[in-house]
Parts: sequence; C-alpha cells; structure tokens
Amino acid sequence: MAALYPWIKALHVFFVISWMAGLLYLPRLFVYHSQTTPGTPEYERFGVMERRLMRGIMLPSAVLTWVFGITMLWLTDWAFFAEGWLHVKLTGVVILTVLHHMCIRWRRGFAEGRNPHSERFYRIVNEVPALLLFIILVMVIVRPF
Repeated sequence: MAALYPWIKALHVFFVISWMAGLLYLPRLFVYHSQTTPGTPEYERFGVMERRLMRGIMLPSAVLTWVFGITMLWLTDWAFFAEGWLHVKLTGVVILTVLHHMCIRWRRGFAEGRNPHSERFYRIVNEVPALLLFIILVMVIVRPF
C-alpha cells in the first residue's frame, strides 16, 4: 500500500483543486444570478450554469476529495492524529463541506424562483472558501503546531 500512497495523494490534491474551483466560482454566479429577474432567459441561464457546475464538477470532486483524504488518513501512522494542525485542517474541510451543502440549498432556491439573500451576502460568501483554503494550506504545509 505504501507504493499507492503518492497516487492517492495526487488524486486527493487534484479533486481538492477541482472542488475549490467550484466553491470559488459558484457564489460568484449567485452574485450575478441575484441581479436578474426570475423567469427571464438570463435568470434561467444562470440556473443551468449553477446546476452543471454543482452536479458535474463540485459534487463528484467533493466526494472524491473526502474518499482520497480518508484513504490517506487510513494509510497513515495513527500517531498523526495527535497533531493539532490536522485537527484545524479537518475542521476547515468540514466547514467547506457545510458551505458546499449551503450552496446546494441556495441553488435550489434560485431554481424555485426564490432568493432570500442579497447580492452583498453572496459577495461575502464568495470570500469564505479562499480564507478556509489559506488556513488549510498553512496547516498542511507549515504545520505550525
């Protein structure tokens, strides 16, 4: 199994990048979508873009990020779990997953012609994945504690 670890890690990183691309782009689409009127062709076009991004890229990438991440943890020395940076990193990943599920709900709201949030709300949400990515990368690369 040790020979497979670098391949599993490479696949994990690939799917993290794909998932993050979606998490960084989808809230931006929500910003633009919130500026349109339900029922217009423009409104419907944003819905199609959001659905394809969510179902075609984000969902498979999120699932495979978790699968390969858990596989790496399973193949690792269990003493690894005592290190604080890993707990911070995993907390960040859980928060990204919660954000992903919130995006699913917001996308469904747009699809149903209702949007309870402002353009400003989505602009703020758009910054959250980048902040979490920064924290996760610092934890993985620097391992400050």
